[in-house]
Amino acid sequence: MTPPLKVLIVDDHPLFRRGLREVIEESNRFVVVGEASDGEEAIRLVSELGPDVAVVDIDMPRFNGLQLARAIRKLGLPVRIVFLTMYKEEDMFNAAMDLGVKGYVVKESAADDILTALDRVAQGETFVSPAISRMQQRRSERARQLLLSKPQIDSLTPTERRILKLIAEDRTSKEIAELLGISVKTVENHRLNICHKLNLHGSHSLLKFAFDNRSYL
Repeated sequence: MTPPLKVLIVDDHPLFRRGLREVIEESNRFVVVGEASDGEEAIRLVSELGPDVAVVDIDMPRFNGLQLARAIRKLGLPVRIVFLTMYKEEDMFNAAMDLGVKGYVVKESAADDILTALDRVAQGETFVSPAISRMQQRRSERARQLLLSKPQIDSLTPTERRILKLIAEDRTSKEIAELLGISVKTVENHRLNICHKLNLHGSHSLLKFAFDNRSYL
């Protein structure tokens, strides 16, 4: 029998956490292993408890959901993030997806959507609440348009694509080398190959391309 997926709830409202726990634990596919009221506490619990998924509110005091997702990504902690939020603004949605979150659930439909979101994320998929699905469609369309304008992107190797995404995060070659466990010289060679494949001239052009298209790479 497959063990239940371990879930951490991160929200600064105790009553909401309690209600969410009840909804999640109605299913025997999931077990809530802990709760945190802010991002700082969440980082500690992610390290201690090793949850598979963290359900995270974006708007929290001291250390918000976006900062938490960024910190988890930087630390390389293997937890998938599902944002649970009142925000329906497209800029906020894109900022979240840029950080590699796997789910974006709006609070008004959380009771209906959260179990589906956890199931999808457990299967390695991405889930977006139907109420804001058009944002995901527009994001996918812009990614398609980017591929049409720069079909050479498909020729990038997985490592080159990863490096391009890290460049979009304004990472230096030294930081990229440390993250990927390769030498700075190897990173520089990859940067040159990316420029050659995408017909970009110089590091400034590469940085501008990566930053301008960071949401769709």
